[in-house]
Amino acid sequence: MTVRQLPSETTHVVDTEVRGEVGIVTLARPDRLNALIPESMRQLRRALLDLGERRDVRVIVLRGEGRAFCAGLDLEAGRPDALLETPVEAFTEMMSVAVEVIMAIRSIPQPVVAAVHGHAVGAGFALAAAADVRFIAADARFSAPFLRLGMSVGDLGLSWFLPRLIGHGRASRVFYEAGVIDADQAVAWGLASEVSVDPLADAIAFAQQTAALPHYGVRASKNLINASASSSLRDHLDAEARAQVIGGVTPSAVQAMDAALQHTKEKKQ
Repeated sequence: MTVRQLPSETTHVVDTEVRGEVGIVTLARPDRLNALIPESMRQLRRALLDLGERRDVRVIVLRGEGRAFCAGLDLEAGRPDALLETPVEAFTEMMSVAVEVIMAIRSIPQPVVAAVHGHAVGAGFALAAAADVRFIAADARFSAPFLRLGMSVGDLGLSWFLPRLIGHGRASRVFYEAGVIDADQAVAWGLASEVSVDPLADAIAFAQQTAALPHYGVRASKNLINASASSSLRDHLDAEARAQVIGGVTPSAVQAMDAALQHTKEKKQ
């Protein structure tokens, strides 16, 4: 059997760029439609965490190079038998790294914006779903073929994210049919707000606009929006109140409120 050589730790399969206050993370295995291998996910996690620690980076855009966003896990990736004793060990390694990628997307303080074109399959679908905002091209195709492959629905948190994004019934249908959501259906179901002619350009423009907003408010808002998926109303009300108390005394908030009051006075004159 021929074993295909996988990229090593010295091979860049994830690229990072910073444009002003926007970080751009690119899945860079275009010859494999950016299919994920353990090294892809290790580099993706490291890139996200590194950008997450930078206060000069306010928003992060996640994209795929070439013809697709991400074709999911690379199921054809051969591994030398000496490194992995069993298939279970191989999948365990893959999943343990993958979990940390999703946690990085959700835990870093900056909003993550996915620019999706072409296929977003399985784990690629999950990466897009884990993002805070999605901009999608007309050729975007989201699919979750797990049942056709004899596996349970969802990995990288997709079975957690998708019901929250499009509803339990719709998500169940997608999983059980192992079907495809095209761009128009994605918008109709709320997976994205609109179809973009150029999702990367729109994602970067949105990121730049968001980056220009007061720093504290953007970061606190990501925390609150993420927490809403699992917190009780009472806990969420308390968290909102704490965030508003802190935000209300930041210099940017004081300045903005003073400007609003001045504008109101001028209109009354």
